[in-house]
Amino acid sequence: MPHQDSSPTLDDSSGEHQAIDDRDPHRVGIKFGALTDTGKVRGNNEDQFLIARLSKSMQVCKTSLPGEGKTQFSEEEGYLIVVADGMGGAAAGECASALAVGSVEAFVLNTLKWFLHLSGHDEDSLLAELRQSLERADRTVIERARSNPALHGMGTTLTMAYSVATDLFIVHPGDSPAYLFRDGDLKQLTSDHTLVQSLIDAGAISPEDAKRHKGRNVVTNVIASREGVFAEVHKLALLEDDTLLFCTDGLTEPVSYDAIAQVLEHHPDPEYACTRLVDLALSRGGHDNVTAVVARYQVDT
Repeated sequence: MPHQDSSPTLDDSSGEHQAIDDRDPHRVGIKFGALTDTGKVRGNNEDQFLIARLSKSMQVCKTSLPGEGKTQFSEEEGYLIVVADGMGGAAAGECASALAVGSVEAFVLNTLKWFLHLSGHDEDSLLAELRQSLERADRTVIERARSNPALHGMGTTLTMAYSVATDLFIVHPGDSPAYLFRDGDLKQLTSDHTLVQSLIDAGAISPEDAKRHKGRNVVTNVIASREGVFAEVHKLALLEDDTLLFCTDGLTEPVSYDAIAQVLEHHPDPEYACTRLVDLALSRGGHDNVTAVVARYQVDT
């Protein structure tokens, strides 16, 4: 099970990681790696992922100064990472995850005020918009399922991470986890919205029993569920060399927590780390689709 530590702090009342206060603005760069594989048993891949860089630009249309027609870009950038694991059988799960990721992509491009300097009211507005993007993805998948009987019952997990400067926000329903690897320690940031996790939280079963429980694959909070989707939101401050891992349960089911931590410890290159993680899942059966996205943050002070 994930190790617990004191940084970043988890506020149990709100479910949000508290950001570090009194920070000077920093320029943040990210090195990415991503890989998805159908696995050795499934006939199609129901996992989807997206990595996007957001940048402000200005095109000079007319000017009395030199440089007419040029496009200038701001130094400030935002980053978006999305991982989704569809469900529903046949092509339905693949369709659900694709629709959800596409909906988030369109929302961020056309609606999200990502370039705001986050403080006070601006931060509250951003959180509200991130939740809104999840609700829109939920409606998109539901409406498609209603229009096509073959897609009835489809749904998807979705883990979305958005960062600007050193502020990171994660919005999450389902059991596609997000991890933070910092100073040699791996910490799961998100909760697994599953039947067995609710039983563990209630003290009804142990984590060891959960691995053999017949309901271990029952997800209780997903996009397009009959009960409606709940957005779990986390916030934390990024530090130099922080590494984030976003993945589907096709990785976490066969590969142990310690093995994942060792890969991130010994393979700082995100692309190679993703390859190694997926290879581990495949070597241990590859019973499900497997996706890994690794992002390593570089903070210029």
